[in-house]
Amino acid sequence: MNTKLTKLLAIRYPIIQGGMAWISDAKLAAAVSQAGGAGIIASGGRDASYIREHICLAKQLTDKPFGVNVQLMADNKEAIVDVICEEKPAFVTLGAGNPIPYFERLAQAGVKKIPVVPSVKLAKRVEDSGADAIIVEGMEAGGHIGVLTSMALMTQVIPQITIPVIAAGGFADGRGLAAALVMGAAGVQMGTRFLVAEECGVHPNVKQKLINAVDTDSVVTGLLAGHGVRGLRNVFTDKFLTLERQCAPQAELDKLATGTNRLAAVEGDVDNGAVLAGQSLLPLKKVEPAAIIVEAIMKEARDVLANAPNLL
Repeated sequence: MNTKLTKLLAIRYPIIQGGMAWISDAKLAAAVSQAGGAGIIASGGRDASYIREHICLAKQLTDKPFGVNVQLMADNKEAIVDVICEEKPAFVTLGAGNPIPYFERLAQAGVKKIPVVPSVKLAKRVEDSGADAIIVEGMEAGGHIGVLTSMALMTQVIPQITIPVIAAGGFADGRGLAAALVMGAAGVQMGTRFLVAEECGVHPNVKQKLINAVDTDSVVTGLLAGHGVRGLRNVFTDKFLTLERQCAPQAELDKLATGTNRLAAVEGDVDNGAVLAGQSLLPLKKVEPAAIIVEAIMKEARDVLANAPNLL
């Protein structure tokens, strides 16, 4: 399948694996890249030495392109970017801050720049500043979310932008990929879908909770304060939402939420930890290799696109 994204990154399929903090490591990234997509190593919660180690490990595990995600709100972002420029993964995705000051350094290092943007205005700004592609992430996504849906973002951003647009938020199967391509996207980013990949190092308790989840199990905490985070409903989210409705002080809410991502993802406490996941949960039926997941997505996308002319 040939799109602007596959040509830009020299990958077989227009699928990028999301950079999930505490989860997306070299093993998962390499597995997705080896399967024909583009894997991503997440820097969230990690130091620069960890990122260097996992870039080097991913290079040993695959000769295919992969990337690194940078959280621009992190205190150590400068050190992370330094490592990326030295180790030169194929691309970097950047979010939670202004990516433009890093474009020149990354370009000089030969690293493709793919920022995450929430609006047409910012999409145009980063395109004009030299972004190689952009990711538009709808509020259906897991983790920190914006205010627009994936459909609204694709409807409004894609016609305004000439560089590849990658759609994210709620994509979990081949039908979603096909829909995004028909809308004019160059590919999709999937995070939650790869949480049940065999190569994903998230705690087994998280994988089982995702497999057991029903379609209405996704909730958003922090929305009233303008910092929405999407995850699965559990003891933690019930407590947080109760306090939020009672207008508890933000400091109390922050204290309750601090460390909960790692608590679930690494330690496996799926009751008191934040199990970050998007809204499309039912496609997560079992744990299987990333290659099987990618091939199933691509087969379904091809079938949907092949049958599309019959609608005319």
